[in-house]
Amino acid sequence: MKQVRIKDIAEKAGVSIGTVDRVLHNRGEVATNTKEKILKIAADMDYKPNLMARALKSKKRMQLVSLLPVPDEANLFWKHHLDGIKSAVNELEALQVQMHYFFFELHNATDFQSKTEEILKLAPDGVIFAPILMKESKTFSTRLDERQIPYIFLDTFIDETQCIGFIGENAIKSGRVAASLIDFGLPASKDVMMVHIAKDLENTHHLNLRNQGFISYFMDKGHNSGLKINVEIPSPDETEITIRLQHLLEKHPNLGAIWVSSAKTHVIAHFLESIQRQDLILVGYETTEPNVQHLHKGTIDFLISQRPFEQSEKSVKKLFEYLSYHTQPEKKDYQAIEIINRECLWTE
Repeated sequence: MKQVRIKDIAEKAGVSIGTVDRVLHNRGEVATNTKEKILKIAADMDYKPNLMARALKSKKRMQLVSLLPVPDEANLFWKHHLDGIKSAVNELEALQVQMHYFFFELHNATDFQSKTEEILKLAPDGVIFAPILMKESKTFSTRLDERQIPYIFLDTFIDETQCIGFIGENAIKSGRVAASLIDFGLPASKDVMMVHIAKDLENTHHLNLRNQGFISYFMDKGHNSGLKINVEIPSPDETEITIRLQHLLEKHPNLGAIWVSSAKTHVIAHFLESIQRQDLILVGYETTEPNVQHLHKGTIDFLISQRPFEQSEKSVKKLFEYLSYHTQPEKKDYQAIEIINRECLWTE
């Protein structure tokens, strides 16, 4: 597709190149009618300035920041987010974009606050972060607002903030999708266990919203009438998982399915495999390598993926466009989720 030039706009508007240049760069006086006409033509032609030329002339680099949970072995899901950010930054490198990477321990409020202090001292042009911890994220958002630093949310949307946009799943609908998968294959009388591996579910916003969606499905649409057993486990530690779930399985012999609200589904799958419980439907999130291994073996029946790589890649480009074009992105850019079962896996 041919890039629209200032010359093209001038020809269509019947004015000089200099007049179009003054309007688009907001310098010099131009008659109101002429200005409105030029702006409308530019919008209709989807004109975008030559950012490459501008970047080469400018000595100033755009300083961006990302703040994500540490993408370690216990949180492989966040490695996909990091890879997406790096991919976008690599594409924009020639346009003088520099990304500073910050990481916090998942569910560690003190560490999150420490990293936000470092970011505020850096005073970046824009921030991309995952507001998993709701209270602390609201405080950080307010402080960014005070400094007029634009920010985009990843993975979770928090109301009552001035974020310029959010890219991710609709967490409530995601929970409903999980519930529908279980409801479709489970006898109506069987019980369902909802497992949340988090230190503080109430403050872990996206898991809380998924939980709300999951419950709401059975309240207004689901066929299953069995017990809905809510379980919060603060750590994915194998010993703690075993103690908690062994007790609950003995207490609820009518259990037919387990839903895990996070990417740590493989932890529960490993436990079920160790006690040889292949009779339970298991539904969880994200196509991390451990999850896919259990999906292949049949321990996990369904995984719901919110495509984190694409989310993060898109978030960088949206923030860049906002800072470069001064265009307001869509406030809530909900991304399609994928439902994956064993049949989706390609094997040689």
